[in-house]
Amino acid sequence: MFHGTITALLTPFKNGTIDEEAYRAHIEWQLEQGVNGVVPCGTTGESATMSHAEHESAIRICIDQVKGRVPVIAGSGSNNTAEAISLTRFAKNAGADAALLISPYYNKPTQEGIYQHFKAINDEVSLPMFVYNVPGRTGSNVLPATQARMARELEHVIGCKEATANLVQVSNILEQCPEDYILLSGDDFTVLPTYAVGGKGVISVTANVLPDMMSALTAACERGDYEEARRLHFALEPMNRAMFAESNPIPCKTALSLMGRMSPDVRLPLCQPSESTVKLLREVLASYGRI
Repeated sequence: MFHGTITALLTPFKNGTIDEEAYRAHIEWQLEQGVNGVVPCGTTGESATMSHAEHESAIRICIDQVKGRVPVIAGSGSNNTAEAISLTRFAKNAGADAALLISPYYNKPTQEGIYQHFKAINDEVSLPMFVYNVPGRTGSNVLPATQARMARELEHVIGCKEATANLVQVSNILEQCPEDYILLSGDDFTVLPTYAVGGKGVISVTANVLPDMMSALTAACERGDYEEARRLHFALEPMNRAMFAESNPIPCKTALSLMGRMSPDVRLPLCQPSESTVKLLREVLASYGRI
């Protein structure tokens, strides 16, 4: 159920609020282009600057627009365990297929603290859960042994979004976890090598802009056509680099704006990109024939 290209959805804003029309259109386009799932309210969706009401609205709109055609993995994490439980309970009641839970940021918990955080959510909400491990944003790494412990002991923890870009860690997680643990790459640069060691897909930033190509890459991996997968891997690298020319999701949302698909508005403390980044995005989009 959870595999392939899963888009970490942008959240379009207009006049300071969620632009529901653009959001629905973006989700629909993603599905038309062949993605295998969507994630509302992740890092790319600017969940950190949404109110609880907006967070819930974005999840509800997404589930309504998708209408069961692909899985919806709702972002519901927090560094406050009680808040994460509340957001995950909402996601379940709204009809999400799973939750994506970032490991607690800022607090810098120990590995035992990380485990206890996820155990508390697991014990309170019956919904499949993915651990979102992104040390560059959280300040702590969910180590392979901790993930293996959660996979064995916590009924609802079924996989992870592994955004370390550390292929040794990816391999170690898959070695130590049960065979059915679903490792999804959280790094667009490493989709192909992640598949090669047993990963099941990617939660992708780049798919917001090139959903057809990212979907083709993961489909090639899944059918074992690694010659085509390598071709697509290298073809996607210029866009992958462009997506991280500045802090995500600034370049991604700017690119969609240049494509005429949504406003470039991001919320402070994010801001509009430099002129050099806009120039780069124009050049890269043109090279793919997208503008």
